[in-house]
Amino acid sequence: MTKRKKTIAILLLLCGAALSAQNREADSLRHAFGRQGLPSTHISGSPYADTLDTGNPDVKVILFDDGTYRYMKDPAAVDTTDVFTRYWNTWSCNPYGNVSINETVTLWLVDTLDSYCCPRQGMHSSKFGYRHGRRHQGIDLPYSTGTPVYATFDGKVRVSDVVGGYGNLVIIRHANGLETFYGHLSERKVEAGQWVNAGEVIGLGGSTGRSTGPHLHFETRYMGNAFDPAWIIDFKNGKLRHRMIKLRPWYFNADSNYVQAVDDEDEIFRTDEEERLLAEERERQAAAARAAAAEAAKQYYTVKSGDNLSKIAAKYHTTVDALCRMNNIKASSTLRVGQRLRVK
Repeated sequence: MTKRKKTIAILLLLCGAALSAQNREADSLRHAFGRQGLPSTHISGSPYADTLDTGNPDVKVILFDDGTYRYMKDPAAVDTTDVFTRYWNTWSCNPYGNVSINETVTLWLVDTLDSYCCPRQGMHSSKFGYRHGRRHQGIDLPYSTGTPVYATFDGKVRVSDVVGGYGNLVIIRHANGLETFYGHLSERKVEAGQWVNAGEVIGLGGSTGRSTGPHLHFETRYMGNAFDPAWIIDFKNGKLRHRMIKLRPWYFNADSNYVQAVDDEDEIFRTDEEERLLAEERERQAAAARAAAAEAAKQYYTVKSGDNLSKIAAKYHTTVDALCRMNNIKASSTLRVGQRLRVK
């Protein structure tokens, strides 16, 4: 290799190392931001006064009559993305069909321009999972009839209709592909195709559909697959647990409730390579445990005067052939008093 080529190669290595370091730093910052929780907030209840452009054509400044303002994404910038064009209809609870989630999915729930509003702070009255032998795909939150129901995240209303057991139902699809369901409403305040922001009133609490009393049925789904909303929202404190979530395939199991012990930073923000290495280590530990269990299950017998293989085999309900295989001896082998034989 010439001196010039060596110099170029070294420069390329240095550039690669620098880019790798930058990527690691960016990844660290991304995860640090993603780990942060977010308290519930409401947008201004005041009407819009004006909309101003910014240096970014996809971001607008919304001015309210009460003098407050907020930066928001321009809905037109995301309305044509695949999220809002594929698998889209205004009548079906699940337009995706039987799509299975077999890999971990990473979703940003909110970023610097998105907002979050807790659907209802406090303990829920019915959990995700099986209830009376039927799958309950969301949670039930105490909600008096006529109480305003707010959108949890920014998004576009996909369904606003009377739907079977849900009664009055609003489904909102969000830019990350997540959908939130709001069922048993006494009144719907939005229409399909309408853009809403977190904290906007989308309906009123009620008891329509298959309901035994006023409450809000709240669901979170991804690609038509329901998972426990408690994975993303701490309802007791009203906080969004993290700004980013990794949805594991097992979260979508019918009886997979939120598990506090799993919801830690290492579990949620572990990289794919770390996941692979951890899985390999878990398999090594499992193999060692299986080997230890097999060793512990072995049973031995000490040969006494007058013993032979047939008597020992009968005593332990096995065969002479099996004893020979386990002890690497022949049926004609002479046994010695005090000899230790494996019998199981």
